[in-house]
Amino acid sequence: MSMAASRVLVTGASGFLGGYVVRDLRAHGHEVFAAGRNAKALGAVADSEHRVIGDLASFADLRLDVDAVIHCAALSTPWGRWRAFQEANIEGTGHVVEFARRNGVRRIVHVSSPSIYSAARDRLKISEEDVDSKNRLNGYIRSKIAAEELLQRARREGAVDELIIIRPRGLIGVGDPSLMPRLLDVHRRVGVPLFDGGENVIDVTAVENVATALRLALTAGDAAGGVYNITNDDPRPFRELLGTLLPLLGETPRLRPMNRRAAWVLAAALEGACKALPGQPEPPFTRYTLSTIAYSQTLDVTRAKAELGYRPEVALDDALRRVAEHLRVAA
Repeated sequence: MSMAASRVLVTGASGFLGGYVVRDLRAHGHEVFAAGRNAKALGAVADSEHRVIGDLASFADLRLDVDAVIHCAALSTPWGRWRAFQEANIEGTGHVVEFARRNGVRRIVHVSSPSIYSAARDRLKISEEDVDSKNRLNGYIRSKIAAEELLQRARREGAVDELIIIRPRGLIGVGDPSLMPRLLDVHRRVGVPLFDGGENVIDVTAVENVATALRLALTAGDAAGGVYNITNDDPRPFRELLGTLLPLLGETPRLRPMNRRAAWVLAAALEGACKALPGQPEPPFTRYTLSTIAYSQTLDVTRAKAELGYRPEVALDDALRRVAEHLRVAA
């Protein structure tokens, strides 16, 4: 059953993706309630009557009449303690399910992650079914798989009426706190590792296009737990992406050819060493990071196009140019 949502709660609205989602929904006539922990960031996207300040555990007492929840909130990092991922991504999703059940919310649109496809091999045109549910590459992946399973179980048991799951790949955009800053930091410190001559093909996605997909998922798609890959549908060789982006930033590309197998062994050793250290500091690079930049990985978005009506509205080159212009001004 399709649902014309007009009142929507967005979790993680003080984050990178969440902020774009709130603005996109409002621009398309929805009444949006923005939930998050950062009051200042929420103030930039919602007025006081439409702000819900607090973590997901606080949803236990939240009463709000909305048609749908877009669940963007998550702990997204390649390294961290399992308990932190469990609390944020699994238990946090459980709080959203309970909120939806108690408040009679019809549809949950959940932001998952294509990190669950990660592997030490090339993978092209990955479909939504191509998931190893036992993937244990890192805690983030484990927690996102578990969150999807929790939601699908809740739908089967009737705690959630309608469910859509979105897996957006490699978000880029103005305000990105993760992908681009990490890449530039590595580039400036030691140079970007290059594997297989940089011919490995990868997908990235303009954050505006992900916001569009999430809005479409409010009223389209298979409400019985449909899962959808989202990308810009414009895969590029890693070297070509760097060759486009770095000159826009005024940077001379510093590329360091590396052997994939040797790098994987080193990353595993670094992870083991860091786990044994007090505080478990993040390694210089991880096996998960290598899986995203050392191997080809592209997603099939055929289903999203057919069932959600998804089309990338912001071209990849335009997205890269916007990010570069913003970073140059900020610097």
